[in-house]
Amino acid sequence: MRKIYRLTKEEIARAPATIGVYQFLKDRKVLYIGKAVNVKARLASHLQNARLDPKEAAIVAEADRIKVIPTESEFQALLTEAKLIKDKKPKYNKIWRDDKSYLYLKITREEYPKVLLARAKDIPRAPKHLYFGPFQSTRVAQDLIREVRKVVPFCTRGRISRGACFHSKIGLCDPCPNMIFYLPEGRKKQELKREYRRNIRQVTRIFKGQTEPVLKDLTQRIQALSEQEQFEGALILRNRMLRFEKLITQTLGIKEDLPKADDLERALGGLKQFIQRFFPGPVRLWRIEAYDVSNLTGQEATAAMVVLTKGQVDKSQYRKFKIKDLKLKIGDIQMLEEVVRRRFDNPWPKPNLIIVDGGKPQVRVIVKTLGELKLRIPVIGIAKTPDRLVVGTKDLPTIKLPATDPGFNLIRLIRDESHRFSRRYHLFLRGKKLLP
Repeated sequence: MRKIYRLTKEEIARAPATIGVYQFLKDRKVLYIGKAVNVKARLASHLQNARLDPKEAAIVAEADRIKVIPTESEFQALLTEAKLIKDKKPKYNKIWRDDKSYLYLKITREEYPKVLLARAKDIPRAPKHLYFGPFQSTRVAQDLIREVRKVVPFCTRGRISRGACFHSKIGLCDPCPNMIFYLPEGRKKQELKREYRRNIRQVTRIFKGQTEPVLKDLTQRIQALSEQEQFEGALILRNRMLRFEKLITQTLGIKEDLPKADDLERALGGLKQFIQRFFPGPVRLWRIEAYDVSNLTGQEATAAMVVLTKGQVDKSQYRKFKIKDLKLKIGDIQMLEEVVRRRFDNPWPKPNLIIVDGGKPQVRVIVKTLGELKLRIPVIGIAKTPDRLVVGTKDLPTIKLPATDPGFNLIRLIRDESHRFSRRYHLFLRGKKLLP
């Protein structure tokens, strides 16, 4: 969900207080790219620092807009920032390097590839090796290596030496190329070599932002080891996978993004007006429910219901569902139908509005299920890329509202919260059930 803001205190006050990447723009030209764990606070500090720092003053004076790209984690923000800097080559990022060249992560192309740090000035025009970045400090690049290495072990030594290295003894270089290289030729050596090169392929995927294939591979390996009763190895992989999932999904949550009290009435009023365009009769928004399904290839599939009561997050009303029907692993649509039926089997207060994370298929199945239950409740889906609303009427119209619409933003916020809550429960079940 990308947003554009003018460079004023009033506009920046509307920016999300979440993890993300931001770009200072002049017309269509990108002047500077940064990341922050709280974008709103970081943008405000840019304006404040411009009074004292000539560098800050220069960029603030030249820019006329700011683009914000929220991300789910600091890890994703770091990779997004690096890719944008590489693609856009912003003027002020280069100036602020103080004549120091950027750092890149280098994956060597050799018999036993290594992951190393490299300066931009040392990268040839026709590079033989793979490079990822740039990253704006040694600390950031080293932190990235350290965190990824805890998920997928790899070697960071430039040369092969005799004997397993220290990091192999603590599981960060496993299998260790130093040890593999000096083994006699045979089946054992070839198996360890294949395992190490598979680790490097996974590291490459992570640096490219391709996280789902890595999660899927780890899950399959854990299950295979468990079936072979190699529980110690399975436990090691499970812990690595859970660490990785935390790394790529950690988010600040919804609480800082909710409208302030003076804006809430306006958001609810705008949402009522939108609903009345499609659903005749009086509209009350005393209770809004949002649903999201979370699963990885059908494993430990879960769903979440989050609730706004009078526009406020009401965590006492949150509910989580573990999908019961094993035949529903084919997709989210049938899972949603199960969840809606189970929800209305309970004597919980009826909602005035249902929001679902998804497009026409998700909206269609909820409307169908409500009809079979003889319930008349407005349903709105929110599809992604870009965010747009799908209205649960006969023709399922798709509506793109302005990014400044307060009712639209309230829907997006509750969608994000349902995704966070569902994902958290999904991760909990996977961590609990992967091993017997």
